[in-house]
Amino acid sequence: MSAALAEPRAGTAAAAAPPVIELRGVTKTYGSGAAAVHALRGIDLRIDAGEFVAVMGPSGSGKSTCMNIVGCLDVPSAGAYRFDGVDVGGLSRRQRALLRRNFLGFVFQGYNLLNRTTALENVELPLVYRGLRPRDRHPRALRALATVGLEAWANHTPGELSGGQQQRVAIARAIVTEPRLLLADEPTGNLDTERSREILVLLSRLNRERGLTIVMVTHDVEVASWARRIVRFLDGRIREDVPNPRFEEHRGEEPVRQ
Repeated sequence: MSAALAEPRAGTAAAAAPPVIELRGVTKTYGSGAAAVHALRGIDLRIDAGEFVAVMGPSGSGKSTCMNIVGCLDVPSAGAYRFDGVDVGGLSRRQRALLRRNFLGFVFQGYNLLNRTTALENVELPLVYRGLRPRDRHPRALRALATVGLEAWANHTPGELSGGQQQRVAIARAIVTEPRLLLADEPTGNLDTERSREILVLLSRLNRERGLTIVMVTHDVEVASWARRIVRFLDGRIREDVPNPRFEEHRGEEPVRQ
């Protein structure tokens, strides 16, 4: 793994820092000949550190394919992807897996928690993969649960938690490694209005207070209104990339409750 991803660059001016995500001319084609499906048709996208970006678009627009490439779950057919200044196209499969493990956090619509393990054990899982001993990973996992307001629920299994609480455990698991980028795929898709608001308050707070870079995929205009910037996909292309005029509406929202 390149040294550029090893540690934050101490003493480097913020203006000189590379974007967290930089896509140039990215295409993705599945199949060939008459059966070819052109999922992405030349994507240019830059996301800097500390941004909160909502990605929108109808099914088949290319947004999910693009996010899979950003998350190092897929590779482009052509074009370039740089993560924090590192050419991802030049990395091996193993190096891309290490990039995902060490620098990316993922939150999914379906929570993806292990049902027979406690909230604490679920949050610890990425630290287990990193080889941390229990005495080192327990305090970090508890701090992550405290960040999402669930330290009192550390010993409860997912079946003992509400949907909103399960998603907050999933967010704690995603941030326990202190990632450079959080990718949230329809994080409120399974939640009612109030529980959705709790998750969005939490994501907004992580962005404002910690400077965590967040890319959130959503179909919901109201959910997207929490982001600082909105990128809309259509037919494999970015059709709109604009600041969100409604972002300031949500400043000062109440913190997540237990």
